[in-house]
Amino acid sequence: MHVVATAGHVDHGKSTLVRALTGMEPDRWAEEKRRGMTIDLGYAWTSLPTGETVTFVDVPGHQKFVSNMLAGVGPVPAALLVIAADEGWSRQTQEHVEALSAFGVRDGVLVVTRADLGDGDLAVEEARDRLAGTPLAALEAVVTSAPTGAGLPELRGALARLAARLPAPSPTPRTRLWVDRVFTVRGAGTVVTGTLGRGSIARGDELLLWSRGEPVRVRQVQSLGRSVERADAVARVAVNLRGTPRDGIRRGDALVAPGWWAGTREFDARVDRLADCRASRLILHVGSAAVPVRVRRLGEGTARIRAERDLPLDVGERALLRDPGQQRIVAGLVVLDLEPPPLSRRGAAARRHADLAARPDRPDAAAEIARRGAVRRTALTRTGHMAPDAPAPRGTREIAGWCVDADWWRERTARLTEAVRARAAARPDAPALPREAALRASGLVDGALLSAAADELGLVRDGAGLRGAGARPAQADRIASALDAVYARLRADPFDAPDRPELDALGLTRFHLRAAADRGRLRRLDQSVYVHPDAVPLALARLARLPQPFTLSAGRQVLGTSRRVAVPLFELLDRLGHTRVTEEGLRHVVARDGAAR
Repeated sequence: MHVVATAGHVDHGKSTLVRALTGMEPDRWAEEKRRGMTIDLGYAWTSLPTGETVTFVDVPGHQKFVSNMLAGVGPVPAALLVIAADEGWSRQTQEHVEALSAFGVRDGVLVVTRADLGDGDLAVEEARDRLAGTPLAALEAVVTSAPTGAGLPELRGALARLAARLPAPSPTPRTRLWVDRVFTVRGAGTVVTGTLGRGSIARGDELLLWSRGEPVRVRQVQSLGRSVERADAVARVAVNLRGTPRDGIRRGDALVAPGWWAGTREFDARVDRLADCRASRLILHVGSAAVPVRVRRLGEGTARIRAERDLPLDVGERALLRDPGQQRIVAGLVVLDLEPPPLSRRGAAARRHADLAARPDRPDAAAEIARRGAVRRTALTRTGHMAPDAPAPRGTREIAGWCVDADWWRERTARLTEAVRARAAARPDAPALPREAALRASGLVDGALLSAAADELGLVRDGAGLRGAGARPAQADRIASALDAVYARLRADPFDAPDRPELDALGLTRFHLRAAADRGRLRRLDQSVYVHPDAVPLALARLARLPQPFTLSAGRQVLGTSRRVAVPLFELLDRLGHTRVTEEGLRHVVARDGAAR
């Protein structure tokens, strides 16, 4: 299916043309039929000579309903620009062309209607002059008369050629449907319609209603008036939502695939013609949404946009700004950055403008990675920089879920190598560079990247940090012997903990003892008291033989240790719930069923 929007001045025959092409009535409301003009969006479709289907979004041409027109044009890839032969170019024609250009619509067909009432060739010539210099300058032109049928076969041929030119969207799990109509069907519930611009929607899918952050379940999908199991972009779809109230969703909402969209309320953009506008509060039109925003100019052609609510946008997305007071489009824009930095320092806006001015309009994953050094792959897919299954761009590497710039990676690993070398030179007794210090010194932004860099460089990772393979502590053998002596002493008597002077004489620091405890070789009671690793069950076995409850002195004697060891040991047993203290300050061992013995 191909989706095409009509565009043009009110009463230039857009709906009549669609009716003649499709045999369907695009004007849905009695008010539209009574007034003879389109007020809201209408839809109709037809088969082309090639067998392909084209769906028309018939938009209102009257100036009062420009917001409705923008909701219909926003999500579509091509347009029928309609001009009446007897009236020619008008103000609304110009505004619609500006809107199409701002939204990035670059293709379509120029259709002159009512050729039976005016000079069609003259109207085409005037339109060519007006479109010169715009993205729509090369549109194929067809002169028609719906009442007589003149030119309709030629128009169908032009539509077939248009359909052949329009690129098919790439398959993606990043579904997004901008909602342009909401209504209720008796017996079915809430139904929303829109132009599915990317992804797919199938019966039973769970989507996210963006404005509320709530999951919704798809009960049924229709396209071209028929129920389908699945609809793929680009397509006009109607989606029946299970259990979603009618008043919980409105035009301008979006249904998106959960987890694939980052969302933003503030972003930086390239804009055009904004210097002509003095208002700072404008309306942002994107997809079918119309959202009040504040605009801060950063420089000639760039601005920071802050919306009243979060929006699911992509880098490279096109939108437009409209001044509701002057009732005119004041700028088209391209989203450049969904995570803009704060502008708190003097000169920050000018520097930001210089950065943005050098960026391309289309998302460039390699450039984004080069700017930031390292970006999570999920962040690149959620902002539209990379397709979910795309390989890392040339000049980058994918490491531990991050896409990193190759030059940035070489610089950061060189920093890490130097930091590890400097640590070993300064502290031969403890050459391992602590992990946090390694992150700070290298500039690596995540622990997973640090681990990957250490493996790539052949560094040893242990409880102390990172060190070179040959950078063993200078006194490693002596320390190992000293620890072996402590282990042997505690195997003979689990509670005969060496005191601080003894430990100092052995050359054992708190770091050495903590490392041994981390490996399960010792049990730490406090900063300088270390006992046998099985001290807890061994102590409970001895204490259970005492008459219950017992005093600290009796417990110390049965363990055969000093008060220096007994006090922190009993406190540990209390914390673990193995012993309980009475009101008199005595203790008793707690049985496995929780009762005191």
